Amino acid sequence: MIALNFIIVNWNTRQLLLDCIRSIYATVIDLNYQIYVVDNGSQDDSVKAVREQFPQVLVIENRENRGFAAAVNQALENNITTCRYSILLNTDTLLEKDAISVMYSFMEQHKDAGIAGAQLQKPDGTRQHSYDNHPTLATELFNKSLLRWLFPKKYPSKKILAAQPIEVESVIGACMMIKNKAIEDVGTLDEDYFFFLEETDWCYRMQKAGWKVYHIPDARVVHLGGQSKKKAPWQSQVEYCRSLYTFFKKHRTTLSYVTLRIVYVVKIIFNVTVNLIGNALVLFLNHKLRYRLSIYLRLFLWHLVLCPDRMGLKPVKKEKTGEPFSIIHHA
Repeated sequence: MIALNFIIVNWNTRQLLLDCIRSIYATVIDLNYQIYVVDNGSQDDSVKAVREQFPQVLVIENRENRGFAAAVNQALENNITTCRYSILLNTDTLLEKDAISVMYSFMEQHKDAGIAGAQLQKPDGTRQHSYDNHPTLATELFNKSLLRWLFPKKYPSKKILAAQPIEVESVIGACMMIKNKAIEDVGTLDEDYFFFLEETDWCYRMQKAGWKVYHIPDARVVHLGGQSKKKAPWQSQVEYCRSLYTFFKKHRTTLSYVTLRIVYVVKIIFNVTVNLIGNALVLFLNHKLRYRLSIYLRLFLWHLVLCPDRMGLKPVKKEKTGEPFSIIHHA
């Protein structure tokens, strides 16, 4: 049985993808594994580059952007029972030495562990938030820095370096190892999420089923952060809102869901007003202020027209003319 299946979902991040794959081969030397790349309709020759430089990688080529969850599930299909663990890697990550072996050893020693997440850091070694709380009205309507200051045990901060693995509510999905037995128990990613919070929902469902989620501080991974998001900033914000509403609808009370929808719109209107005043004071000459205003205006417009799919990253559904993806290619 294969020990690990690496699953990397790509959307127009060709060079990052190649660097990510290269880091796997450079650092994972004591475990047998297979790498899957699921490409979501990239237009930057990502698939061609992978097939030329890493012919041993299995590539699933979608003709459109199917979203993160659906893409991961394609790679998981028919492979859950033939492998011990699946590892989800963002294209904007670089594995450091022993990161995967540390996570693997921990998972092997803790049979109740369903998911483990790595310690994410910037290229200069600065720690990033690697785990988080499940979304609640408090986390979404109040400043998270304030919550971490007022309630440090409930809302832990990245400034506190864990000395050993700790149980957490949710890990950031840039690098996470999942026990395939847990996937058999709980199910694959929920495809109602197109982009954002898929792993949060997974962690939540894992814990409901009795599995535990851990943060592994000694498994260090460089995370450049938000590279796909930068290619479509306001559409990404739309998708975050959509995913947040989906999570609340699935896992919170109806009152919490309705409250979130109302208050979130109020927050957007407030931010539009504040940023409009700020831009007027500097005669709209500040690029960052103009950019921020444009994001909030588009978010407000999306809510005003009742949150249609066409204004986010999800492709507008067309009449099917054939298979949405090519078969797994083993070059």
